[in-house]
Amino acid sequence: MTMKRPSRRTTALATTAAVLAAGLTLTAAASPGGTRHHGAGDGDGGYGFVDVRAGVPDAAARFTVTSPDLRNGGRFPAGAWANAFGCSGGNRQVRLAWHGAPADTRSYAVTMFDPDAPTGAGFWHWTTWDIPATTTGLDTTPPPGTVTGTNDAGATGYLGPCPGAGDITHRYQITVYALDTPTLGLPATTPPTVTAFTMSSHVIGYARLTADARR
Repeated sequence: MTMKRPSRRTTALATTAAVLAAGLTLTAAASPGGTRHHGAGDGDGGYGFVDVRAGVPDAAARFTVTSPDLRNGGRFPAGAWANAFGCSGGNRQVRLAWHGAPADTRSYAVTMFDPDAPTGAGFWHWTTWDIPATTTGLDTTPPPGTVTGTNDAGATGYLGPCPGAGDITHRYQITVYALDTPTLGLPATTPPTVTAFTMSSHVIGYARLTADARR
């Protein structure tokens, strides 16, 4: 008897179910009394922090990413801020260039994540994947074959920073992932958390820069 291969939709639904199940376990484990802690520096805005697992394995190699638009540890320029949620920036996608990734990289993915958003799970501002392995940078026009995913606001593509007025300084982590697969097999409408979960078992290297924003 010939077995049918599961469709991408079936695979995505199964992955979503696994993430939701894992999330229920994490919520139970990360109880306020056990893992909640308070930030240093300018504080935590009265919300505290909870520990979550990283999406990058410890064994992943490190490589280098730079941007002509911002520097690691610097501030976001006004042109790269969001034009939503009370902000009036240019929402111009940050340009990236990278080098030194593992030789066996088969594709790349790029994300921008705000771990300081008071949601209990951060906020994904940008997810894009299936970037060809021959790529060494990302401009406003992605290479053919690249999947531009949705952000946590439900929109497609890049969403610049827009922290709450009067809130603490937010750190925005822009990460380039080297993956061991040419495609994640996910549609562009996949929720960012499901994308990150699917990607986590394929990461063989990563590069990161972090920039701040506050208003």
